[in-house]
Amino acid sequence: MSKQAKRGGEDDADHKGQERPQASQQEPAQDSKAERADEQSQGEPALARLAEQDERIAKLEEELSSLKDQYLRKLADYENFRKRMFREKEDAVGYANTQILADLVTVLDDFDRAVRSSENSKDFQSLHDGVAMIHRSLLSTLENKYGLSRFDSLNHAFDPNRHEAMMSEQGECEEPVVAEEYVKGYMLKDRVLRSAKVKVRMPAPSADQA
Repeated sequence: MSKQAKRGGEDDADHKGQERPQASQQEPAQDSKAERADEQSQGEPALARLAEQDERIAKLEEELSSLKDQYLRKLADYENFRKRMFREKEDAVGYANTQILADLVTVLDDFDRAVRSSENSKDFQSLHDGVAMIHRSLLSTLENKYGLSRFDSLNHAFDPNRHEAMMSEQGECEEPVVAEEYVKGYMLKDRVLRSAKVKVRMPAPSADQA
């Protein structure tokens, strides 16, 4: 074999030897690219989940803000309602007697007219008749409009729920009886508004009791 041929064979061997390391150097580069691709593919779902969580948090914060605003409005409405109820209650208590006082003012007008008439005429009978008319008118108004009525007690059986005994005497009767009425009693519908002040006649003790 010639020297030239040997040299050529050696050169080819050297060239192949040099090519093998280059191939081994390209393999790690390809592996790193694959790893980066894998990391990127794995990181994308995580970023998507984070974005979804951020969106949910934003929605929850918006809902919380809306609910807080509704709560504050409801609280303000309740406070206004409570104040209005207190104000209406105070007005109801303070002006509860408005209607009856308006009716009593009319009675006062009648009394004023009666007094002026008596001053001019000096007629006792006219004054008496005028006062009696005012009295009947007032009783009628109180009874028909407000349910106020008087009850008679004279010669009725004594009832401690309706009568207040101011004095007593013994007499011929089987049970305590109202002998005299000092002050009339009044009923407001089915309730005793004021007890009648009376004198009571008590049964005389029997001979056996004596």
